[in-house]
Amino acid sequence: MRWTIDKQFDFCYGHRVWSQKLDSEYSIDGSLSCRHLHGHQGVIKIDLSTEQLAGSMVTDFKHLNWFKQWLENTLDHKFIIDKNDPLFADMFSHYCTDANMNKEQFIYHDEGHWTPDLSVVSDEIDAIVEKYEGMVIVDFVPTSENISAWILTIVQKKMDKLGVNVSAVQFWETPKSHCEVRS
Repeated sequence: MRWTIDKQFDFCYGHRVWSQKLDSEYSIDGSLSCRHLHGHQGVIKIDLSTEQLAGSMVTDFKHLNWFKQWLENTLDHKFIIDKNDPLFADMFSHYCTDANMNKEQFIYHDEGHWTPDLSVVSDEIDAIVEKYEGMVIVDFVPTSENISAWILTIVQKKMDKLGVNVSAVQFWETPKSHCEVRS
């Protein structure tokens, strides 16, 4: 037998899918809306599974409280940007002198992302500091598919210590647009 439990989380975020391409035969028009800076009310559902119950459970639902806290602290009301986005240098003008990311001015996090070192802009007006404190830099185009895979990797690493498998991460970018990645 295999048992599965799931827990759902909501968060607001912004992104830009700079690599978007459309075939107007299928999309009706060629409007590249996702290339614009825009935001969503995202929903993530984490599926945990096991073939061996521990204490009559897959695991306690509270064992995902750390993820809720991480999501709120890291992605909620933040803008996720790919460090390879052609607009990166423009958006990080206080940090970049050319098209490359100066990694010494960013803080790397174990979950596989960077945030700007705010000491670089500490003498700037509040609005500049606020701009950068709301940025999360990743090394992938922040599509639903890639965000789902990233989340699965983060959660699986933590759940390994409990012997629990993350069998799927489901992600709703909008109420009608859904993605799922399975391990």
